[in-house]
Amino acid sequence: MGILKIEIRGVEKLSFRERQVVTMKEMGYSTGEIARQLGLVASTVSTLYNRARTKGYEVVIIIPGHNLGIFGTSEEEEEKT
Repeated sequence: MGILKIEIRGVEKLSFRERQVVTMKEMGYSTGEIARQLGLVASTVSTLYNRARTKGYEVVIIIPGHNLGIFGTSEEEEEKT
């Protein structure tokens, strides 16, 4: 099985802390979890996230086709022949 990849386009526009917050948010962490992990208060996490959003970035999720059942594995292809 392939690995799900997340790419943040426009990340060069973000500060280091904004990058940390955006990455964790996009991975599904809550504001409280991010605050605890980074040693910040929740309001600071929210501010960093909102500031990053105004700078404009795009998150792209790369999912290998075989994870979606679009392409069979080589073993399945061999069985068909």
